[in-house]
Amino acid sequence: MSAETHSSLFFPGFDKLVHCGFFFVFATLACNGVIRRKGAQTILNAISIVVISIGFGAMIEIMQKFIFTWRDGDWGDLFADSTGAAMAVFAILVTVFSATRYEKN
Repeated sequence: MSAETHSSLFFPGFDKLVHCGFFFVFATLACNGVIRRKGAQTILNAISIVVISIGFGAMIEIMQKFIFTWRDGDWGDLFADSTGAAMAVFAILVTVFSATRYEKN
Protein backbone atom coordinates (compact mmCIF):
# COMPACT_ATOMS: atom_id res chain seq x y z
CA MET A 1 0.00 0.00 0.00
CA SER A 2 1.42 3.38 -0.97
CA ALA A 3 1.89 6.30 1.38
CA GLU A 4 -0.44 8.53 -0.60
CA THR A 5 -3.50 6.51 0.43
CA HIS A 6 -2.93 7.20 4.14
CA SER A 7 -2.25 10.93 4.06
CA SER A 8 -4.84 13.67 3.82
CA LEU A 9 -2.39 15.75 1.74
CA PHE A 10 -2.84 13.55 -1.34
CA PHE A 11 -5.91 12.98 -3.50
CA PRO A 12 -6.69 10.61 -6.37
CA GLY A 13 -4.74 11.74 -9.40
CA PHE A 14 -2.09 13.58 -7.39
CA ASP A 15 0.62 11.51 -9.11
CA LYS A 16 -0.60 12.60 -12.55
CA LEU A 17 -0.65 16.25 -11.46
CA VAL A 18 2.96 15.92 -10.29
CA HIS A 19 4.00 14.32 -13.60
CA CYS A 20 2.28 17.11 -15.53
CA GLY A 21 3.92 19.78 -13.36
CA PHE A 22 7.41 18.32 -13.64
CA PHE A 23 7.24 18.08 -17.41
CA PHE A 24 5.75 21.58 -17.61
CA VAL A 25 8.85 22.86 -15.78
CA PHE A 26 11.15 20.63 -17.87
CA ALA A 27 9.77 21.94 -21.17
CA THR A 28 9.71 25.54 -19.92
CA LEU A 29 13.39 25.34 -19.00
CA ALA A 30 14.18 23.73 -22.36
CA CYS A 31 12.37 26.56 -24.18
CA ASN A 32 14.23 29.09 -22.08
CA GLY A 33 17.51 27.47 -23.08
CA VAL A 34 16.58 27.59 -26.77
CA ILE A 35 15.53 31.23 -26.54
CA ARG A 36 18.76 32.19 -24.77
CA ARG A 37 20.92 30.23 -27.20
CA LYS A 38 19.23 31.11 -30.48
CA GLY A 39 17.63 34.42 -29.58
CA ALA A 40 14.12 33.32 -30.57
CA GLN A 41 11.66 30.46 -30.34
CA THR A 42 10.40 28.93 -33.58
CA ILE A 43 7.63 26.45 -34.22
CA LEU A 44 10.20 23.82 -35.25
CA ASN A 45 12.11 24.26 -31.99
CA ALA A 46 8.87 24.04 -30.03
CA ILE A 47 7.85 20.81 -31.77
CA SER A 48 11.32 19.40 -31.14
CA ILE A 49 11.04 20.16 -27.42
CA VAL A 50 7.64 18.46 -27.21
CA VAL A 51 8.92 15.38 -29.08
CA ILE A 52 12.05 15.18 -26.89
CA SER A 53 9.95 15.56 -23.74
CA ILE A 54 7.54 12.81 -24.81
CA GLY A 55 10.48 10.57 -25.72
CA PHE A 56 12.07 11.22 -22.35
CA GLY A 57 8.81 10.43 -20.55
CA ALA A 58 8.36 7.26 -22.61
CA MET A 59 11.91 6.15 -21.81
CA ILE A 60 11.26 6.64 -18.10
CA GLU A 61 8.02 4.64 -18.22
CA ILE A 62 9.62 1.81 -20.24
CA MET A 63 12.50 1.64 -17.78
CA GLN A 64 10.04 1.54 -14.88
CA LYS A 65 8.12 -1.30 -16.49
CA PHE A 66 11.00 -3.52 -17.58
CA ILE A 67 14.09 -2.63 -15.52
CA PHE A 68 13.07 -1.40 -12.08
CA THR A 69 11.19 -4.03 -10.09
CA TRP A 70 9.88 -1.61 -7.46
CA ARG A 71 8.26 0.72 -10.02
CA ASP A 72 5.43 0.30 -12.54
CA GLY A 73 5.23 1.86 -15.97
CA ASP A 74 1.92 3.61 -16.56
CA TRP A 75 0.38 4.99 -19.76
CA GLY A 76 -1.43 7.58 -17.67
CA ASP A 77 1.88 8.93 -16.44
CA LEU A 78 3.15 9.25 -20.01
CA PHE A 79 -0.04 11.07 -20.99
CA ALA A 80 0.41 13.46 -18.05
CA ASP A 81 4.06 14.01 -19.06
CA SER A 82 3.02 14.78 -22.63
CA THR A 83 0.26 17.11 -21.49
CA GLY A 84 2.61 19.06 -19.22
CA ALA A 85 5.20 19.47 -21.97
CA ALA A 86 2.60 20.53 -24.54
CA MET A 87 1.06 23.04 -22.13
CA ALA A 88 4.46 24.59 -21.44
CA VAL A 89 5.41 24.90 -25.10
CA PHE A 90 2.00 26.34 -25.96
CA ALA A 91 2.33 28.93 -23.17
CA ILE A 92 5.85 29.86 -24.30
CA LEU A 93 4.77 30.21 -27.94
CA VAL A 94 1.80 32.39 -27.02
CA THR A 95 3.98 34.56 -24.81
CA VAL A 96 6.87 34.89 -27.26
CA PHE A 97 4.77 35.52 -30.36
CA SER A 98 2.45 37.98 -28.65
CA ALA A 99 5.43 39.83 -27.18
CA THR A 100 7.11 40.12 -30.59
CA ARG A 101 3.87 41.18 -32.25
CA TYR A 102 3.28 44.09 -29.87
CA GLU A 103 6.91 45.06 -29.47
CA LYS A 104 7.51 48.76 -29.97
CA ASN A 105 10.15 49.72 -32.52
